[in-house]
Amino acid sequence: MNLYSERRKRVFEKLQDNAALLLFSGKAPMRSEDEAYDFSINRNFYYLTGLDKEDMALLMYKNDEVIREILFILPYDETLARWVGGRMSAEEAGAISGGEDVEDRGDLQDIVASLLNRNRKENDFVFFFDLWHYTFDQEETLAVRFAHTLREKYPYLPISDIYPLLTQMRLVKDEEEIACLRKAIHTTNLGIRQMMRTCKPGLNEMVMEGIFNFVLAKSLCKLNAFKTIAASGKRATILHYSDNDQIMEDGELFLCDLGATYGYYCADISRTFPVNGKFNDRQREIYEIVLHAQKLVKEHAKPGVKMKELNQLVIDYYREELPKHGLYEDVSEYYFHSVSHHLGLDTHDVDGGLGAVLQAGNVITDEPGLYLSDEGIGIRIEDDLLITEEGCEVLSEEIMKDPDEIVPQEVPEVKPEPSKDEIILLDNHRKVYNKLLEIKKMAQELLGE
Repeated sequence: MNLYSERRKRVFEKLQDNAALLLFSGKAPMRSEDEAYDFSINRNFYYLTGLDKEDMALLMYKNDEVIREILFILPYDETLARWVGGRMSAEEAGAISGGEDVEDRGDLQDIVASLLNRNRKENDFVFFFDLWHYTFDQEETLAVRFAHTLREKYPYLPISDIYPLLTQMRLVKDEEEIACLRKAIHTTNLGIRQMMRTCKPGLNEMVMEGIFNFVLAKSLCKLNAFKTIAASGKRATILHYSDNDQIMEDGELFLCDLGATYGYYCADISRTFPVNGKFNDRQREIYEIVLHAQKLVKEHAKPGVKMKELNQLVIDYYREELPKHGLYEDVSEYYFHSVSHHLGLDTHDVDGGLGAVLQAGNVITDEPGLYLSDEGIGIRIEDDLLITEEGCEVLSEEIMKDPDEIVPQEVPEVKPEPSKDEIILLDNHRKVYNKLLEIKKMAQELLGE
């Protein structure tokens, strides 16, 4: 069975009888004049369909043991195709999503109205939406607006949020999701290695960010997991610093927090290394403390443990260790974020709430840090962990962090293998070059040189 069909089947199994679910792919908001912001697919829609196009919708309903799913897409537009390319056909959409019923996007409202009229006698019929709302004053999503419209036209209709149900599914990654995460992390490693190789005093932080983005482009990665943090010196003590526009000075540390994506699955990695290629004694001292805290989290991350317990583990360790190194303030003065969050289709992925415990198939971050603003030292080391039946696997094991590996050795540049076409082109160039040498030799003989 198609991967996305299988996921939708699991939704139907969890969905109560006499219920419908409507998801929208989303639409890019306008920015200025005729320019729109970059489109970003609704992750729940993508999770259940594998489709990455604007203005699509998925309707699923379950009633009297009858289940049906309908995918709504925009019709083909010949004029639009000449300007920006053709839209996805019903056959293409069905092949990717595994859906058999594909309808015109313009028919969505009529089909929803027909569904509700047929089920008005069911007092317990519920309509589910993805009612995501992060801030109070953010722009309403298509789903929220559609839910408002239904509530106005069908005031008796109960409306609910599908988030809790989909969270249960998305928290536990399947093999395909884990494979995507591995690829995203591998690409991130290539970018970090190139940053380490290039880093030196006098460069702007913006150059470091650009190097990472260039490696992602070479790897055919179109999307960063999030805005890169490229911070040197005291700026690395700002948790979400993102200006990335200052000169890196000799003797400073450079902190990067970044990630590539693959199939929208996000890597989230932090590394800290010296701008001039060598830790001073104090920098290495603090670095080793953070490295040990990260090791503690890795050793204790397993099914049955709560993430807040992992964070407390780090706090307790810092509370005991920091005074030995002249840091006498409360731990919160040096460490003011949590050590972990879930990772997946979103960088800060869905989670099960404060009381949830880890289970096999979860992917979480392991990112302790210490931020000594007065000393201009900010250190964060972050890996991505897959929770297994017995403990955890460090998915980002290949990304160097041992201080003896980072310095003073130069990191070799990683070059991709040439493609078949590139090999043929190089061979042709070689043949032309050799032919020119023959012609030059013949000319020299004729001229008596």
